[in-house]
Amino acid sequence: MNTPTATTAEVVLPAGNLRETIDYFVQRLGFRVANISPADAPITAALVGFGVRLRLDSESEDPGVLRLGCVPADDDRTVPGPSIAPNGTRLEWFDAEPPVTVPTADQRLVITRRPVVDEAGVGRAGMLYRDLLPERHGGAFIASHITIPAGGPVPDYVHYHHIRFQMIFCRAGWVRVAYEDQGDPIVMEPGDCVLQPPGIRHRVLESSVGLEVVEIASPARHQTFADLELDLPTGRIAPERDFGGQRFVHHVAADAQWEPWRHAGLEWSEFGLTAATGGIGRVGAVRNRSASETPWEVHDHEFAFWHVLDGSARLEVEGGELQDTLGSGDSVTLPAHLRHRLTDLSADLRLLEVVVPA
Repeated sequence: MNTPTATTAEVVLPAGNLRETIDYFVQRLGFRVANISPADAPITAALVGFGVRLRLDSESEDPGVLRLGCVPADDDRTVPGPSIAPNGTRLEWFDAEPPVTVPTADQRLVITRRPVVDEAGVGRAGMLYRDLLPERHGGAFIASHITIPAGGPVPDYVHYHHIRFQMIFCRAGWVRVAYEDQGDPIVMEPGDCVLQPPGIRHRVLESSVGLEVVEIASPARHQTFADLELDLPTGRIAPERDFGGQRFVHHVAADAQWEPWRHAGLEWSEFGLTAATGGIGRVGAVRNRSASETPWEVHDHEFAFWHVLDGSARLEVEGGELQDTLGSGDSVTLPAHLRHRLTDLSADLRLLEVVVPA
């Protein structure tokens, strides 16, 4: 027997005193009546609200549990305690928009190699994820190399993330993405980067064969929510719109402005994320012009990450504890106060640098 295609879904709850129960769910909780039957002496009713459809049935006996998200008004984020509706349903309240909490970064030196054989795991919407920071700095950050080998339409949906910081850099191929209030869908090509500010709705539409992107987000464990009501694109263009204190950025590599980097002989193109995040994140590309090495340096940042886009360089750590050649596709996360430098820079060296200042 073939399973029929569903056109709607309902959660069945007991009606109890139907009139009292309807009044409670409609007047107290904000649901709306979708239908009621029979009209002269109702025994069932369907209510809709907050993405849920409830069926109040006089013949049902299981009172059920209904979880309701709310945005607490007080500073301590106190939510109401459990309560019981007239039909016996237990109501449990939760904070629908809790503050983003980021664990204290447990920084380590991490070098991740581009594997000869693909080691990626399947993630959301069929995308393949390779972890570039396995220990995730104690949960403070996640760094991923994401690929879509086959290309074509992506089975994604409109969604958003509950995060402090998130950026996407296109390493190879192209991808078409729709963003809330940013006009028509954008196409990201190699060298392009976007800042996805907290809460911005977006949807991945399609990609080329062999798409590769690098994604950095904080905290490592963050929630992704579907938005079943919003259609993208929205038809609006609001480039200065505030999303959680940040604004959307689409850096186009073809329009990059280059200037001297902090070390002689190298150039730097900043992608505009520093201003858009209020200083939370700084992202840019570095390319070699004439340098063979960089001087010894340390940093005091919360997060510092290099991904080798092209060429090679040798990473040295003070004391001779490490001398390791980095090649295209390799990544390194540098902990604060570790004295290090790069030597044997190839003429075609290009790096992606992502920094979250302390």
